[in-house]
Amino acid sequence: MISDDLDLQQLTADLKNLLPHGEPVGYLRGKSLMRDMLLSMNRFSELEAEELIDTLEARGFLRFLGDPSERSVADSHWEISPHS
Repeated sequence: MISDDLDLQQLTADLKNLLPHGEPVGYLRGKSLMRDMLLSMNRFSELEAEELIDTLEARGFLRFLGDPSERSVADSHWEISPHS
């Protein structure tokens, strides 16, 4: 369960700072990498990390710049914006 007190802007900024330059790339690979970064913070369970990535994407903090259903653009980058 995601706490209502969780600062999604700060979490997004922390996530952006943890990711290597140029990452994440690819829709599923990117989501997995970002989930793993949240897990490495040791603050979230795997389920919570999955839910957080989905929540950040739904609220516009994370945006995939390609189309995951089209192979030619499935390897696009993610835009990570701590300011929604």
